[in-house]
Amino acid sequence: MPHHILIIEDEPAIADTLTYALSTEGFDATWCATGEAALAALGQSAFDLALLDVGLPDINGFDLFREIARSQSLPVIFLTARSGEIDRVVGLELGADDYISKPFSPREVCARVRTVLRRAARSGQPAAATGPVLSSAPAGAFAIDDERKSISFHGQALELSRTEYRLLKTLVERPGRVFSREELMSHAWEHPEVSLDRTVDAHIKLLRAKLRAVDPGCDPIQTHRGLGYSLKDRQ
Repeated sequence: MPHHILIIEDEPAIADTLTYALSTEGFDATWCATGEAALAALGQSAFDLALLDVGLPDINGFDLFREIARSQSLPVIFLTARSGEIDRVVGLELGADDYISKPFSPREVCARVRTVLRRAARSGQPAAATGPVLSSAPAGAFAIDDERKSISFHGQALELSRTEYRLLKTLVERPGRVFSREELMSHAWEHPEVSLDRTVDAHIKLLRAKLRAVDPGCDPIQTHRGLGYSLKDRQ
C-alpha cells in the first residue's frame, strides 16, 4: 500500500504541485486547504505523514500541530514562506520532523518525505520485549513504554512532547550518568544544530514541573553546574 500523505496548504497552485509530485513518486496524497478540514480528514482516515503550511487562513500552523499531537503521533514537515530562523527553531522545538522554506523544489519535498518516513519506521519498530520497561532508578519510579512512546512516574502517565519524551528517556535509561547539554541535544532533538544550550535548560525546567505535579517533594533530575544533567540513582 502506498504511504498516505496529508497536504495542509491554502494555496491551490502549491497544493496541486505537491499532489502531482507525490503521486509521481508513488504516494497517495490528500489535500486540505484549512486546518478545520485537516482535522476532519484526520478523524476519518489514517495518514502516514503531513505536510503542514504554517500560514493557514483559519489557524496558525504551529497551533494546528499542537492540536494534532494531542490525539496522534503523526510525522509532520512544516512548509512556510517565512525565512526567519526563529520560525524554523520554533517549529522544530515543537517536535516537527522537518522544515522546508518556500519556494522549494517538489523533488526535494519528496526526498524529505521519504527520509522522514524511513526515520519514523525505524523509531516505530516494536521492542524485543513486550510491555513497559521499568527503570531501576530512582527506586523504580519511572516506567518507559517504547511502543506507546510514553513514560510514567509513580504509576502516572506524563503528558510529554516528543522532545520531552526523548530527553527524559535518555536520562531514565542511564541513571547517575551525567549528560552534557550537547549530548542531550543529540539524543532528543531531530535537528540539534539549530538548538541552543538554553533550550535544554528550558525543557528540563518543564520536565521538573511535570514531575513535581505528580510528586511535589521529588526532584529526580540533578543539575551539574558547568557539566549538564543526570537522573539521580536514588531518591
